[in-house]
Amino acid sequence: MAKEALTTEAQFEQVMQECRSLFEKKLHDYKASWRILRPSSLTDQLFIKAKRIRSLEIKKQSLVGEGIRPEFIALINYGIVGLIQVNRGFADTVDIPNSEAMHLYDQYAREALELMKKKNHDYDEAWRSMRTSSYTDFILTKIERIKEIENLGGDTLVSEGIDSNYMDIINYAVFGAIKLQ
Repeated sequence: MAKEALTTEAQFEQVMQECRSLFEKKLHDYKASWRILRPSSLTDQLFIKAKRIRSLEIKKQSLVGEGIRPEFIALINYGIVGLIQVNRGFADTVDIPNSEAMHLYDQYAREALELMKKKNHDYDEAWRSMRTSSYTDFILTKIERIKEIENLGGDTLVSEGIDSNYMDIINYAVFGAIKLQ
């Protein structure tokens, strides 16, 4: 009997559980040290992760030894950190306990899942036919948009906000992680 394929929702939840586990372990080691990141620093962190993915896709070789998938996982976790920071602002010290950080993580992970389900319905599983390199390019585009919104002080005329771009980065990165599983 053939193994039944997992639904997009189940695959998404598996990747998010993997991300959550890593996030929780890093919280143990570092606490919520990311609370100190100002928006521009967080955007630059996302940028270097996405640029590394693109570099590895083009060069087809990693001299550090870590592959592309761990960078997609990092983008997911930093995307959630971004959502927390957008809604909480940055801090000068670690100002939340690990339990609260995990509660916030779970809240934004659920929101990302709900958004993916709506978009996946409307786009009819189009992500499955896309190349992984397209997710990378879309993520880099979203990061450039975030940079420009930051440069404008958040004063946009018709564009979605930074939080919407973080959500899209999370979802594209989950798709990349699923494809590379």
